[in-house]
Amino acid sequence: MRLISWNVNGIRAVDRKGLYDWFKNESPDIFCVQEIKALPDQFPLHLKNTPNYHIYINSAERKGYSGVATYTKQKPKAVKTGFGIQKFDSEGRTLITEFDDFILFNIYFPNGKQSQERLDYKLEFYDTFLSYADNLIADGKNIIVCGDFNTAHNEIDLAHPKANENVSGFLPIERAWIDRFIEHGYTDTFRQYNEKPDQYSWWSMRTKARERNVGWRIDYFFVNNSFLSNVKNAFILQDVLGSDHCPIGIEIE
Repeated sequence: MRLISWNVNGIRAVDRKGLYDWFKNESPDIFCVQEIKALPDQFPLHLKNTPNYHIYINSAERKGYSGVATYTKQKPKAVKTGFGIQKFDSEGRTLITEFDDFILFNIYFPNGKQSQERLDYKLEFYDTFLSYADNLIADGKNIIVCGDFNTAHNEIDLAHPKANENVSGFLPIERAWIDRFIEHGYTDTFRQYNEKPDQYSWWSMRTKARERNVGWRIDYFFVNNSFLSNVKNAFILQDVLGSDHCPIGIEIE
């Protein structure tokens, strides 16, 4: 089974750049999309009625903002659109789909750069998610978490770590949360297969950073450690254009 995650930075914008043809050719079993910036009735029809896929959309209450969508060939046993907490769920950041062997979280985690208030919101969102995930693990479930975490974990995960030590996305408090996430029994799948530097998933559009590969790895697939043996590959599709992020993926059995 092949799973792909992509922050598209506007599904209508990336559709004009060939998303649908790429999606058809790639044909993943599950495709998780973040930052759709569209209500369900604003989706291009071919992306709302894609053959062979069930589609679930969780849009933000605010138009043109945030939002996630999950495409899956296999119909889930259950679907939830958030944690049951209004201040988080209103931004349309979470889709939780349950299958026989795992529960999949498709999440667009908040960005903390705008203000201290948004950084606090981001950290509280992190903790709310972790508590929710840990409770599922305690119930004997397996978990896959994918999406834009909006934090680079280690120095290897961004081009200029020293210059960004005081920038949200690489703050010690944000990185420490990922450490704690891992300590709770979850694994960054990509680093199980690739320990090389210069492996990024996001590049600033303002500085032509992608052409120079001056990027950040802020998009992830995590799984709980008990499920790790089911993961057979993890990858970044750096050559796929259309957004300021590129797709990432895993293969599981």
